[in-house]
Amino acid sequence: MAKYQCMCGWIYDEDEGEPSQSIAPGTKFEDLPDTFKCPQCGLPKSAFRKI
Repeated sequence: MAKYQCMCGWIYDEDEGEPSQSIAPGTKFEDLPDTFKCPQCGLPKSAFRKI
């Protein structure tokens, strides 16, 4: 699975999901809701790039 990095440096790992936002492990980045925001800085999905 892939990883995506926010402009602030925080990384969304599809293998881990994001428990603080009730996003299950294995959730693909493109399947995240449009309302997803970086838990570290609050930027939207558009601020992320695949790494």
